Amino acid sequence: MELALSVALGVGLAAACGFRVFVPFTIMSIAALSGYLHLSPDFAWIGTYPALLAFSTATVLEIMAYYVPWLDHVLDTIAAPAAVVAGAIATASVVTGMSPMLQWSTAIIAGGGAAAIFQASTTVVRGVSTMTTGGIGNFFVATGELIGAIALSILALALPWLALLCLVLFVVFIVRTLQRRRARGKLATTGL
Repeated sequence: MELALSVALGVGLAAACGFRVFVPFTIMSIAALSGYLHLSPDFAWIGTYPALLAFSTATVLEIMAYYVPWLDHVLDTIAAPAAVVAGAIATASVVTGMSPMLQWSTAIIAGGGAAAIFQASTTVVRGVSTMTTGGIGNFFVATGELIGAIALSILALALPWLALLCLVLFVVFIVRTLQRRRARGKLATTGL
């Protein structure tokens, strides 16, 4: 049961990396320093003061950069692969009690996959916002992503199963939305 709980925690933190790359690591560092989060021995460095300082600085810079109109799109390009890597690392850092091969396989597939799904969704939302509002709405998108990263990170730490349930519901919502759009597209092309 503890293994499944650590995977749920890791996937929740990884998904938060899809919103913001450094916010989950800052929260993880605070939680580890306070004794609330137990990290895999190879990742104990996340729970150190130098790491907290580095993650906090990176978080502040990342947050500020997403509020600069043209820079937010550049960051989305860079953040996609960075979020996948960060998601895998976040998952690997909290999954314990597995062989290294299984730990990293789980981290890459589940953690990297969760981060990729959330990063892709934020990129799409930002693109729609830019097209429909000329970029004016991106301020609200950036704020929503920040709130999402903080809330999901805290939820994953406090209630990993609930965080995992939220992630599953989000994926179901995306799949259904895409199915409806595809169905509407077919109806439009057939003239019905």
